[in-house]
Amino acid sequence: MKKKDDLKLQVSEAILACQDKQADNVTVLELEKDSGAFTDYFVMCSGTNSRQIQAIADAVDERLEALGMRVTHAEGYKQAEWVLLDYVDFVVHVFSEKARQFYDLERLWKSARRLEPAELMAKPKPRRATIAKAMATKSATGKAAAAAKKTRKKKA
Repeated sequence: MKKKDDLKLQVSEAILACQDKQADNVTVLELEKDSGAFTDYFVMCSGTNSRQIQAIADAVDERLEALGMRVTHAEGYKQAEWVLLDYVDFVVHVFSEKARQFYDLERLWKSARRLEPAELMAKPKPRRATIAKAMATKSATGKAAAAAKKTRKKKA
């Protein structure tokens, strides 16, 4: 899989984690390469209270860690007004509604292309098919090994 496809899958997984925790107003900004941006994407969403904001951040972290990704920098978790999770190629921002309106990153990065979450998630996930195939292969290999072992016992 190409790096660009990997990145889209990772961003999609972050979006799904936000949606799983009922985050409000999930928005994705694709930042321009020549804008001086330090990352490719911003994933932004809002939570209604500090517990939900922390739960969203936890869900993103857990889901991406399952893909083998670790957050390189995190801020604001304790206060839970604006949690920032930096994954280098994209940054996830989980805001309280008040903080989101105050900082208004969409306005600050108005040159960025706004994407609908569905645009990044349009392609089927090959990862799950690969896992299913690997599981089937492992199962078949295990059954073959068990049958061979049974045959050896009968001969002895």
